[in-house]
Amino acid sequence: MSVYTLQRTQRLPISIEEAWAFFSSPANLKEITPAYMDFRVRSDAAWLSKMYAGQVIAYTVRPLAGIPLYWMTEITHVQEGSYFVDEQRFGPYSLWHHQHHFKSVPGGVEMTDLVHYKLPLGWLGMLGHRLFVRRQLEQIFDFRWTVLEKRFGVMP
Repeated sequence: MSVYTLQRTQRLPISIEEAWAFFSSPANLKEITPAYMDFRVRSDAAWLSKMYAGQVIAYTVRPLAGIPLYWMTEITHVQEGSYFVDEQRFGPYSLWHHQHHFKSVPGGVEMTDLVHYKLPLGWLGMLGHRLFVRRQLEQIFDFRWTVLEKRFGVMP
């Protein structure tokens, strides 16, 4: 069984309150996702105003050759200002568990993403990970890093 891990930590010169407000809003996901993925939130906006445990959010993405994929996640844990977890309920992975952690540091906030994921299809999934998926996820998180530094600035 191949469960993969992706971890990224970034520091930004903003308050933990500002970081939480931005990252806990599904409406901001499009801004930090590469345009080629055509990321769209499909859930009713009325249910997206404040994050809560049990919240279900539906999206479509086009990660490969413009083919649309439906993705549904559930926010399973929320400790306001500290962390939240989203888990895939339906979508391209057989496992997707994404932790978002926030910590105040001198001059700003430190955010850590920790993703555990597994692809379906056994050895074909492992091959797909090696050839494409790992690199694409790294590029998505690299894109987020750049967008966030442009939006919020760089820690000295």
